Amino acid sequence: MSEKIDLSSYVPSEDEEFMNGNQRAYFRAKLVAWKNDILREARETLDHLAEESANHPDLADRASSETDRAIELRARDRQRKLISKIDAALQRIEDGTYGYCEETGEPIGLKRLDARPIATLSIEAQERHERREKVYRDE
Repeated sequence: MSEKIDLSSYVPSEDEEFMNGNQRAYFRAKLVAWKNDILREARETLDHLAEESANHPDLADRASSETDRAIELRARDRQRKLISKIDAALQRIEDGTYGYCEETGEPIGLKRLDARPIATLSIEAQERHERREKVYRDE
């Protein structure tokens, strides 16, 4: 499928057939752009960490630098996990299951997918999941 979607002009619409070729191409382009941004930021972080590895003679400066580095690495780890979710969403686009709730099989909804392109549950299923999680947490 070689459909090219201009993200600046195309907006998926409820008036179209759900997950038609244009919508799949739109979400694929959106996910790929998101992944590329994350990878670019990761490269910048690695470059920054390499520059920052200077040995600070002052203990307070060294501690501050180590704290900054730990925060940066934690953020990158979260983004690494996000990349695997993006890859999973791209795979769902390829196999035709993207945009459909994993629990109910119903369409997730274009607004939700536009806001959170890696969503795997409809809003209703997500809310049920969160309520169950809260109940188990409170016990």
